Amino acid sequence: MPNRQTSRPKSKKRWVAKVTTDSTHPPEGLFTMDAATIARTLASKRVSPKGPESGMRMLTYFINRGGRGLSASRRAELEKAKSLLSKRAAAAKKSKRKAA
Repeated sequence: MPNRQTSRPKSKKRWVAKVTTDSTHPPEGLFTMDAATIARTLASKRVSPKGPESGMRMLTYFINRGGRGLSASRRAELEKAKSLLSKRAAAAKKSKRKAA
């Protein structure tokens, strides 16, 4: 059976570089800080008005956009922040269920 992949040249530009959003604006240099600070800031209503899940999406987007350009230590710190933020999101969801 023939290979059905298209043979188009690989582009050096990534789709994610063209994405623009005006929904939230995290503080300058936030993603260079420690994991606890990143998680706390992204969970705040000022940065993520729709809750910690919105912060999780921002963090995941930043990690994906960084791609191979992120050092192993920076990626590890961001993944740690993602884990902390995930716990905050779960706690927020649980407290919302109790209130309802």
